[in-house]
Amino acid sequence: MKRKILFMFVFVVGCFCFTSVQAQKAGNNKIRDNISCPEKWWAILHPFIAGKAYSITVSVLRVSDSLQKESVTNSKLNSGQWDAFKHGYWMASLVQEMNWRKARNLGRAHERGNYKSFKKEIRSGEEGSHDEANRRMDLWNNDTGIKIGLLNRGREPGYLMTTVIDSIRAGAMKIIAINNAGYFLDCNGIIIPVENLTGKWENDKCVIPSNSITKD
Repeated sequence: MKRKILFMFVFVVGCFCFTSVQAQKAGNNKIRDNISCPEKWWAILHPFIAGKAYSITVSVLRVSDSLQKESVTNSKLNSGQWDAFKHGYWMASLVQEMNWRKARNLGRAHERGNYKSFKKEIRSGEEGSHDEANRRMDLWNNDTGIKIGLLNRGREPGYLMTTVIDSIRAGAMKIIAINNAGYFLDCNGIIIPVENLTGKWENDKCVIPSNSITKD
């Protein structure tokens, strides 16, 4: 039994190292370096689909960045909606290749990684780039993306992208309330002072439907 466990561990580490080498060759060093510890553990527990999950993730990030910069879809989504798109399209793509529960667990591992990053940033004297509101938003958008993927098994990537964007426009996904000047708002539409956000995991940011109108 111990030998079997050791073999599996070596196999998974080998797969991860191979994936990292491929990432270097493809110029994906930044993505590779940002893989969190919880995500690595997910890969260890899912050795036969970890490589596929990584490839899909890289593809989704490339597509999201490309569409956002070039406005290929002419969707006119704002920055918060693009983040919703990224999570929704990620999960919709993953469930084309794996069980939806495994995809959801990877999304949750990603959020645990964000919390660990937040704690590390605070210990280093930084502001902290994640918080509880973003975690709730991302998990909601992940679940919505999973539903889209399950309802559209076997569809082309372009169809999935369009469906996710339509879902955002319909308000089925979530974003963080922010005004046109870039200030975060609470659920009463009041600007949240920066000092009430800096370094705080729990704060008054408001998670709202993805088709909500931005306030001045």
